[in-house]
Amino acid sequence: MNEIAAIEALLFVSGDEGLSLEEMASLLDTSTQFTYQLLMQLQQRYIESKTNGLMLLEVGNHYQLATKKEYADLIKKYAVSPLSTNLSQAALETLAIIAYKQPLTRMEIDEIRGVQTSGALQKLLLRGLIEDKGRVNGPGRAILYGTSAYFMDYFGLKDIKELPTIDELEQSPDESESDLFFEKFNQQFQLNEE
Repeated sequence: MNEIAAIEALLFVSGDEGLSLEEMASLLDTSTQFTYQLLMQLQQRYIESKTNGLMLLEVGNHYQLATKKEYADLIKKYAVSPLSTNLSQAALETLAIIAYKQPLTRMEIDEIRGVQTSGALQKLLLRGLIEDKGRVNGPGRAILYGTSAYFMDYFGLKDIKELPTIDELEQSPDESESDLFFEKFNQQFQLNEE
């Protein structure tokens, strides 16, 4: 196993929460000193490479992958382009989980969905539908996500309690609760885009 590639893979799946030096060393069964050397090699590769758009960030005591600053305009363009106008099923499910269970961490969302959600979270953050609501007090200091004021305005809600309850969603015999919920979100989202 290539250890630098392993670190890159771990950082990719950890998303915007990143991993601490100690967490990576533990996962790789190596010392923190050796893991730090590997991180510095990966960082140097990103700096020297003209053919990749990633960089390594150290935020607090966590490392994470990010896009290089020179691609910021392109990424903003993508975020508002027709390619990303409709929210994917994964993004809608993630948004629904956050709306009903907020505040919660990416790991908690992953557990509820049963799959990794960092991509959906990034899209929702770029759109301003969710935001950082603080950090968990504990190891790793994971980010807590919740809906934003833009979410409330976008869906015409004065209070999060105006979302349909699970009982209301279950009363529709012709549609499953997720179809009803997601249809409402998609319809509202498409109307606001026009």
